[in-house]
Amino acid sequence: METDFQPKRAYFNHVKDTSSMNMSSSPSETHQGTEQKQEAVSTFTKLRAKLSFDRMVAMGAKMGMPNPLFLCADRAAKATIHINGKDYINFSTYDYLDINTHPEITAAVTEAARVFGTSAGASRLVGGERRPHHTDDLLSHRRLEEAIAKFMGTEDCIVYVSGHATNVSTIGFLFGPRDLILYDQLSHNSLAQGARLSGATKFPFQHNSCDDLERLLEAKRKDYKQCVIITEGVFSMDGNIPDVPRLIELKKKYNCMLMIDEAHSLGILGEHGGGIREYFNVDPGDVDLWMSTLSKTLCGCGGYIAGHRDIIQYLKYGSPGFVFSVGMPPVIAVACLTALKIMEREPERVKKLQHISRYFLEYARSKGLDTGESQGYAIVPIITGESMFTGFLATQLLKRGIYVMPIAFPAVKEGEARLRFFLSAAQTEENCRTAIDAIIEEIPHVRQILEKYKAEHPQTAGE
Repeated sequence: METDFQPKRAYFNHVKDTSSMNMSSSPSETHQGTEQKQEAVSTFTKLRAKLSFDRMVAMGAKMGMPNPLFLCADRAAKATIHINGKDYINFSTYDYLDINTHPEITAAVTEAARVFGTSAGASRLVGGERRPHHTDDLLSHRRLEEAIAKFMGTEDCIVYVSGHATNVSTIGFLFGPRDLILYDQLSHNSLAQGARLSGATKFPFQHNSCDDLERLLEAKRKDYKQCVIITEGVFSMDGNIPDVPRLIELKKKYNCMLMIDEAHSLGILGEHGGGIREYFNVDPGDVDLWMSTLSKTLCGCGGYIAGHRDIIQYLKYGSPGFVFSVGMPPVIAVACLTALKIMEREPERVKKLQHISRYFLEYARSKGLDTGESQGYAIVPIITGESMFTGFLATQLLKRGIYVMPIAFPAVKEGEARLRFFLSAAQTEENCRTAIDAIIEEIPHVRQILEKYKAEHPQTAGE
């Protein structure tokens, strides 16, 4: 499919030269500067105190409850996670296909480290690529991109060292003030940040509502040079999927580009883990920008954009997150490539993940728990409402040997706090039942804890 893609050419702004600033200052100026710094710190502290997690941790500490955040694991997380000498049932890791620590990956990474070291040493524009060495398992950055492009059915691919930066840098670079960005209101922070950076006019559309999207297109599209529609393959907080065939229809009808973030759908959807493209059996060329991270199904770190060759080439020569960043370490590229081969070779991993995800969802619903709009694709939220309640519930589950993280404002709307369960092919039906049964048992207990705390600390609890 041809596109009238015309990326903005003037991306970089001149930075004011501060080299001529007078570095000397009088005592009064120094004192004034100290006061300003203290005021800035104070303002920051006040803002920080409004975060739900901070409040939850502080209140929990007053009640002798441990902080469930930032716990340090002793080894790779699988169906269980080992923390401080104790095993916990693990629902907070997105090694969806249970490939991390696979012996083939370990062997390939070990050899890659021996040959190339642990760093690319420079950006790929400056330091070049890393050539194949000895066997086909030790491949260059370019071979990883070629493998992803082949798997996705696209013309080309570019890999970045950060998944978040992939979205920010790509969207921020490709679109500008004369363009329009329409994105699902529940899109990931990286997509929203990229839209903000671009300087383009941006509007969210109602979650998974193609009707609302078309309303915006009818009203706004004609006023802008380029328009891009942005959505996700599986939404990271809710575990549901968009109507991609309808989105493709709208993108063609209104002459738009379409970008899909497959961070949580690669390896999850489709018979072979091909993502939402395989799930709906759509022509990969009908989506202009296929994005995914490399840190989940592919057991590495970073992200990629797959799509039309002209767009990929343009990104390689201008995207700040690629041009001005160090290249992906060869050991990570090798890990991702090997994981991709395993996934293609062993589709039973995808089937196992899909089974355990549906089982968890159905069992949770049978117990009367609110799973929102989840469709049972690796991510299932248990929506509990109040942020503090959710945090205390996560802490109580931790005491019972269940590791699951609370999600609260600003990651989700106030009143929609939840426990977010990541399912894995490593997980078991027994573990799923254990976790859900524990939630049912702990909910009334946590309500009592929270009511007691609010009664004893009315001012703090009401903040």
